[in-house]
Amino acid sequence: MNEHSFVLRGEYVELHVLLKLLAIADSGGAAKAMVADRLVRVDGQIETRKARKLRAGSRVEVAGQTITVLAP
Repeated sequence: MNEHSFVLRGEYVELHVLLKLLAIADSGGAAKAMVADRLVRVDGQIETRKARKLRAGSRVEVAGQTITVLAP
């Protein structure tokens, strides 16, 4: 499993945007499809909200990748 860190530039980042920024999804549409297909976990729970606001301390798991969201 690959580990990534993402440093926030503001208060939060939306889930589908994060997946696209880290190139886990090829596009915003692909990121939204991953969420809709229940392939993404946030803090250990399956997440179905595409625009879920991720704040510092959130942990995302998808496609063998783990992403930790860090404060600026």
